[in-house]
Amino acid sequence: MNDPTTLASAPKPDATIWHGGKAVALTATLVLAVVAGQLCASMLTPALPDMAAAFNVTVGAASQMSSLFFLAGAVLGLVFTRWSDYLGRRKTLIIVLLILLIGTLMCVFAPNLPILLIGRVLEGVSGATFNFSFLLLSKMLTARTFGTALGTVSAINGGVGGVDGFLGGLMTQTVGFRWIFAVIALVCVIAIVLVLRVIPTDAPSVTEGRMDWWGAVFIGLFLVSITYAISEGSSQGWTAPITLACYAGLLVSAVGFTIIESRSSHPLVPLQHLVSRSMWPVVMTTVLLLAAVFSVLSFSIVLISQGATGGAFGLPPGLAALFFLTPAALSGAIAAPIAGTIAGRIGWLKTLRIGTLPVFALMVVFALVWRDPWAAGITATVLGVFYTGVCLTSLNGLSVVQSPREAPAALPAVNGAAFGIGAGLGITLVAPWITQGTESGFTTGLWISVGISLLAVLMAFVIKPQKDPAVQS
Repeated sequence: MNDPTTLASAPKPDATIWHGGKAVALTATLVLAVVAGQLCASMLTPALPDMAAAFNVTVGAASQMSSLFFLAGAVLGLVFTRWSDYLGRRKTLIIVLLILLIGTLMCVFAPNLPILLIGRVLEGVSGATFNFSFLLLSKMLTARTFGTALGTVSAINGGVGGVDGFLGGLMTQTVGFRWIFAVIALVCVIAIVLVLRVIPTDAPSVTEGRMDWWGAVFIGLFLVSITYAISEGSSQGWTAPITLACYAGLLVSAVGFTIIESRSSHPLVPLQHLVSRSMWPVVMTTVLLLAAVFSVLSFSIVLISQGATGGAFGLPPGLAALFFLTPAALSGAIAAPIAGTIAGRIGWLKTLRIGTLPVFALMVVFALVWRDPWAAGITATVLGVFYTGVCLTSLNGLSVVQSPREAPAALPAVNGAAFGIGAGLGITLVAPWITQGTESGFTTGLWISVGISLLAVLMAFVIKPQKDPAVQS
């Protein structure tokens, strides 16, 4: 019997499968749509101090532009991805890109921080672009071409070749941070034009029922509650009144979502699938993997490379990024299409399980050699190959082939939200140790990440292939 996770599409007799130049054009169009959203996440970090100064606020206040963007991405990305089952992928993608453009233009001309934050929330809708890309590719390409194309799109997970953050810093120094938003708006306009010209109109995947908006409200409240429970617990204390209020919101939203979904004839996420080994372990693997590795490559390594105490390297921000961040992002971007091609042949689940093993081993190595900048840099670069290139690509493909037939976008939507939850969780868990700026603090924080990566390996082996997937041969 064929492994269901090796199968990329089940075209109906009248479906059109694209080959050659048309497949390349489709992939390039979706890559550009994803880049438009990814730039919102990656280009602006170096501009944070300048934005704070421009609006006469603290850096802490200005940092809300990132936290709100990722939170909005988790919520809106999930909702719009699932809604596309009822509207069609192309139509919903165009709506998302238009909202992204409006939000970006608000940021370009924002006179104060509140207007900028509203624009950033609207930009968060771009979290759905990855999911739309995976679903469109699975429908319009052959199984083998799908793997390579999905890997190409997944490569953007680690940034645009690792140079987007560097260019953001350069633009901030030369022409000002508002021009970063102007560039994003231009990319967004080009993406909209290409989507209109290249991607054909598609029929809705679900022809009966309607969007479960009450389910969307409660799962949105759940994501907001869990995000703020983590952030407020780490900053205010895990028993502080505001944290307890977040716990209450978490409980109420979880119970409400369960009741609504169990009574709905067309639930947002079918509960019988969500609690099965074909879905929840995929989501948990994503959360654990992001919590483990994202915290190292995007947080711990930054403080270790730029710090001046505890054995840190004391590098300036630009040099630290070029030495540690860019090589890891670039190696992952190169490896992702190769990993997608391999996964399309041997199976997404098998590829994921194979990839998690070297990730764990490299995390152990990094925790042992972090005091040596050259050894740490080489380890981080190789880690980018297996983390971004192999594991994230496999999880993206797996979210498509493991989703149930009656809700093809359900697992991509939930798994997309899990990326943000995992990244925030990992930083929250290691921050109390890494931010100490001591050798023991760095070491403890890194070994916490190692432990989480071991849990991710174990969780990957809990996943069971979907019996009746939306996408099969």
